[in-house]
Amino acid sequence: MIKGEVVYLYAFDVANEIATAKIDEILASRPYPFEIQTNHTFPRDVPLYKPLVIAPRALSTTLAGRPVHFLIRVYEAGVVSFAIRVPFEAENLTELLPFHQPMLADGRTIDQVARSLCIEVCQSLKDALIQSSPPTDPEAYTAFCLTDLGGERDANQWLAQQCRAAAELLTENKPGTLSEMQVNEVLRIQRSYSTADLAVIDWDAALVVELDGYMDDVLYVLELANLQLEEYRVMDQRLDQYLDRAYEDLKRRRFGLFGTYTARLRMLRVFRVDVTKLNDEVSHISKFFGDWYLARVYLGAAERFYLNQWRQSVGDRLGQLDQLYSVVNSDINNRRMVWLEVLVVIFFALEIALTIMKK
Repeated sequence: MIKGEVVYLYAFDVANEIATAKIDEILASRPYPFEIQTNHTFPRDVPLYKPLVIAPRALSTTLAGRPVHFLIRVYEAGVVSFAIRVPFEAENLTELLPFHQPMLADGRTIDQVARSLCIEVCQSLKDALIQSSPPTDPEAYTAFCLTDLGGERDANQWLAQQCRAAAELLTENKPGTLSEMQVNEVLRIQRSYSTADLAVIDWDAALVVELDGYMDDVLYVLELANLQLEEYRVMDQRLDQYLDRAYEDLKRRRFGLFGTYTARLRMLRVFRVDVTKLNDEVSHISKFFGDWYLARVYLGAAERFYLNQWRQSVGDRLGQLDQLYSVVNSDINNRRMVWLEVLVVIFFALEIALTIMKK
């Protein structure tokens, strides 16, 4: 019999920025800065990011007869993250497959619960949201967390015996359907600090073993990586849409000299500053250094989520935005110089004409 809980992570982009200093309560609860508690060795002087969090609360419904609790974290980068947790007991990993798409007792799915919670939180935080926007499709991630392996005390030995079942659980595949090559790929990114813990990180789900019972530090790292993926995805989409519109406007030359042209230049400048600031906040929201277990978990998640490629994509589009800003600014200056030269010629011609008329 294995025991643990399934944790559903959701990251919603709700604003350009959240002024956490203005937040007094979230859903009628007073928030507090989240603190990582860990027995692993780590640099004590590293200033880790501390989002606002409220104490876990229970939903009014159940899942498979089990209580459902949720936790909310609010990040200054404009993201609200939810962790919805459901305990379980099962004979084997295969029995956990239905938890990928569960249905609550009230007929709602976990996705629907997360969206409704996000709407409630946004209403509660409306005064703290800066340039708020309707919540986008969230970045969702599932973590299967085990605290009891049925008497087995070595997590790595247990995984060696359950490698195929673990890979099928993480990829939501029926038993016996995955090739050996795919099993190896799913289990490729593993992290372990001692015989009592283990983390296997895949694209949509992770398997976390913590026989000591405390796993919030690893879940927080996975949440940060999932949050960064959501923000990079949103920034990339917004940059694509904005650049497409701006290039189309430039191509059609819809701008005047002092009207929409300068307005577009101002919009480019503001948008460039906002995205650059957000990119910097998201990139530095996880500050893990040295040969540290949580750092290695984060780097494994970053590799699996292709965070460096997303970061590079956003950086490339910011470079295109800089070039576009320079083109528009140069075009404005050139047009103004042309008009100044025309005015000089006109005034010179008027002066000659007036001189001739006087004579």
